[in-house]
Amino acid sequence: MSDVSFTVNGRRVSGSAEDRTLLVHFLREHLGLTGTHVGCDTSQCGACVVHVDGKAVKSCTMLAAQASGSTIVTIEGLADGAELHPVQASFKEHHGLQCGFCTPGMIMTATDMIARHPEGLDEAMVRAELEGNICRCTGYHNIVKAILAASETMAKGAKGKAKQAA
Repeated sequence: MSDVSFTVNGRRVSGSAEDRTLLVHFLREHLGLTGTHVGCDTSQCGACVVHVDGKAVKSCTMLAAQASGSTIVTIEGLADGAELHPVQASFKEHHGLQCGFCTPGMIMTATDMIARHPEGLDEAMVRAELEGNICRCTGYHNIVKAILAASETMAKGAKGKAKQAA
């Protein structure tokens, strides 16, 4: 058993976990954060993506003990109270989900993607970056559309904040 502690969605948490406990299972079973999904058990589907220290990580590929000391954000931590994160709002507005199973991982991947490319995204880049996320329902068209729209919205928001600061 290992003692683990991290900051999850802004809250300091700790507990004990078997050394072989995956981060995804710790989040779901010990913390009750079931928005992070287990889809394939082979790290191919991306349904389990969370942010660890600001980077998108498939939580089924990381042990809880490896993440100890880290700052973790799950899908439950993106919204600001009742106000959806711009990527969540865009997925809703552009119908970027169907059954919803892959949606948390898609949104977490998209927020990381947008943060790494503040200059903007294009369709080819979004499709290439989504290769590690599988959706069995949508055909990706509306997912890509939602990510591109969120990227534009967030870029406009960042420019607006820069003008206010100047």
